[in-house]
Amino acid sequence: MIRTGIGYDVHRFCKGRRLVLGGIEIPFEEGLAGHSDADVLLHAMCDAMLGGIGEGDIGQHFPDHDIRFKDISSMRLLEDVAGLLKRRGFILLNIDSTIIAERPRVSGFVMGMRENISGLLGLDIGCVNIKATTNEGLGFIGRGEGIAAQAVCTVRKADSTDDADPSLI
Repeated sequence: MIRTGIGYDVHRFCKGRRLVLGGIEIPFEEGLAGHSDADVLLHAMCDAMLGGIGEGDIGQHFPDHDIRFKDISSMRLLEDVAGLLKRRGFILLNIDSTIIAERPRVSGFVMGMRENISGLLGLDIGCVNIKATTNEGLGFIGRGEGIAAQAVCTVRKADSTDDADPSLI
């Protein structure tokens, strides 16, 4: 059984925080507001993975009123979601994502993000794609008020042949 999940997240900029995308700290004068480290890319990826296995969304699993998740690294959240995916008997095949931001330019950091994420998820780097685009000056993103991200993933239900080949997990 092959399934697809989609995720979306958005956070506004705020002073006094680090900007973290894809587990990489990006040098910038503002960070993103949020309960965790506000990594919109990883949050969108978590939602895509959770959607692919029919397990709700990131807010259900890591509520913003729970002190355990205050300022937590979203790499940890992604790791927990990957564990849930595996416990539910699914294998992540690939993930494709887009960061939407007027500023800062993030294209120079994309390879590091892909390396972080593929390493954490145990995927070949070719199975983790990250694109960056602007909003062409339109809306809150175009005005430079925040950053959004979208992600889509493909998962499949594991079967007995997967036990024979650990590289598939």
